[in-house]
Amino acid sequence: MCWRPWSSPASSCNSPSCPFADQHGARAAFTLSFLASSALYLLLVAACSPSLPGVALLFASRLPAALMHTLPAAQMVITDLTVPEERPAALGRLGLCFGIGVIVGSLLGGTLSSACGIQCPAIVALVVNLLGAVLSFTCIPTSTKEASAQAQAALPGAPKASVFDLKAITRLLLQPGVLPVFLVKVISGFPSGLFMVMFSIISMDFFQLEAAQSGYLMSFFGVLQMVIQGLVIGRLSSHFSEGDLLRASVLVFSIVGLAMALMANVFHFCLLMPGLVFSLCALNVVTDSMLTKAVSASDTGTMLGLCASVQPLTRTLGPTLGGLLYHSFGVPIFGHVQFAVNFLVLLFLWRQPMPQKKDKVW
Repeated sequence: MCWRPWSSPASSCNSPSCPFADQHGARAAFTLSFLASSALYLLLVAACSPSLPGVALLFASRLPAALMHTLPAAQMVITDLTVPEERPAALGRLGLCFGIGVIVGSLLGGTLSSACGIQCPAIVALVVNLLGAVLSFTCIPTSTKEASAQAQAALPGAPKASVFDLKAITRLLLQPGVLPVFLVKVISGFPSGLFMVMFSIISMDFFQLEAAQSGYLMSFFGVLQMVIQGLVIGRLSSHFSEGDLLRASVLVFSIVGLAMALMANVFHFCLLMPGLVFSLCALNVVTDSMLTKAVSASDTGTMLGLCASVQPLTRTLGPTLGGLLYHSFGVPIFGHVQFAVNFLVLLFLWRQPMPQKKDKVW
C-alpha cells in the first residue's frame, strides 16, 4: 500500500508496529482502529468550538493515533489469505479500495469545509468511523491466522515479535533479506515524504490553491493511486520480478526528483504526479510483499506494522526538516534531495542481488 499523506487517519498506522492484530485478531484490530479514529475526530470537533481550549484539544487529538492501524491490519489479512505468488497483485487491489477513499474523501472534505465550515468534515468523519466500528465488529472474522497456518508455519522455537520486545523485532529485521529491503523502503521514500508533509503549506504558498482546489488535486491523486495500485501493479508483477519493480520505482523516483527541481506551478506538478504515484505505490507494495514473504505467517502483522512505522517517522521528522529546507531553499530543494538519495539507492540496488520472479503454480 502506498503511503497516503492525504488519506484519512483511519487508513494510516501511527503505532510503532502492529502485533496487536497478530495477537488479538483482525476483528479487534479493525474495531479498535475505528474507535480510536472516532475519538480523534471527536476531539477535532471540540477543538473547533470557541468556548473550549482549541490548541490543547488539537494536540490531544493526536493521542488516539497510537491505536489506529487499519492499513497494516488490512494488509495482514491480505497476506494471510493469499499465496506468496499472488501477494503483490492482492496488495495492489487493496490499494484500489483506499484510492476510492482518497477520491471521495478529498472531494467531500473540500466541498463541506467550503460550504458548511471547517467543523463539518470532522463531524462526517466521526459518524463514518463509528459506522466502520460497528461493521468491523459484526462482519470481520475474529482471526485469519488459521487460514495461513498451513501455507507458512512459524519457525519451531522462534519467539513471537511484540511491540515491546526489541530483541524479537531485532531478530525479525536480521532475518535473511529483511534489513536491506526495509532500509530501501525507509530511505527511498523519505524525500518524497518530506515534500508531502509540507504539501499543505506548499499548495497554499507556492501553488496558491484554495481549500476546494486542493481537494480536487487530491482527488486526482486518488484516481492515479486507484488505477496504478488496482490495475498497473498487479499486471507488472505477473511479468517482472519484485526486484525489477523495486529498481524501477527507485529509478522513477530519481527522474521525478529532477523534474520537481524545475517545477514552477501546479500544472507542472500534475504532470509529475503519475510518476510520483507509481513510485510510491510500487515501492510500498513490492517492499511489503518481499518483507512478508521473508518472515513466518505469525510475524506478518508485526512486519507490516514496522513497515507502517515509516509514515509516523516521516511525520515526526518531516515538519521540522522539511520546514527548514523550504524556508532556506524553496520547493526545488525537495527535488534535489529526492534525486540524490534515490540515485544512491539505485546504485546499491544495482549491485545487490534481488529475488527472481517465481513461476506460478497453476
